[in-house]
Amino acid sequence: MLTTFLALFDLHGAGDYMPALLRGTATTLALTACIMSISLPLGLVIALAKLSHTRILRICASAYIEVIRGTPALLQLFYIYFVLPSFGIRFDPFMAGVVGLSINYSAYLAEVYRAGIAAVPQGQIEAAKALGMSRRKMLRLIVLPQAIRVVIPPLGNYGISLFKDTSLVSIVTVKELIFTGQIVSSTNFQYATIFTIIGAIYFAFSYPSALLVRWLERRMSVGARSRPVGNASQAAATQ
Repeated sequence: MLTTFLALFDLHGAGDYMPALLRGTATTLALTACIMSISLPLGLVIALAKLSHTRILRICASAYIEVIRGTPALLQLFYIYFVLPSFGIRFDPFMAGVVGLSINYSAYLAEVYRAGIAAVPQGQIEAAKALGMSRRKMLRLIVLPQAIRVVIPPLGNYGISLFKDTSLVSIVTVKELIFTGQIVSSTNFQYATIFTIIGAIYFAFSYPSALLVRWLERRMSVGARSRPVGNASQAAATQ
């Protein structure tokens, strides 16, 4: 099997198609950056809505999360790109991919944020209430600083997953890395070579990112043990 693979793997002519693969890589990175820049704050807003004292906000946020997590991302992309134009809402392929995956990932990130907020010791929240802090001030000074420490590693993991999941937008003809590889290989038939190179490109970006996430996880864990984030009384003292 290895001999067969080596016979099929041929870098001859790589100079002709590597620029196209690099352009596809740039598109994949641009998609990842755009989607994360939207889904990170949107996920936090949805998480806060789900934890809100306002019943209608909780219902809407919960419904959003359950519907999005209960349907495939591929179906959501199909719906945005092919169904919404029937209602007069049209997106170009790149924007459809950004909107679709931002909607999808924000639902998952909302649950990450919610879990991080829930991990804050209840005693500190009660102390903040006893000190007369408003809910907004308590979130800003007590809850969110500690929750962010908890959620940074899983957020990093979702970022790595998103980098790979951007291949889904090829279904709406975005020329990201996978779609570009399909186009190139359909002309020169060097499937083994091209898709091995594509795999190497994904690994070249994903593995260092995974190491960074592991480092952040250790860093956050050590920081939490050695210097706890300020508690309610400390926060009140600074005001």
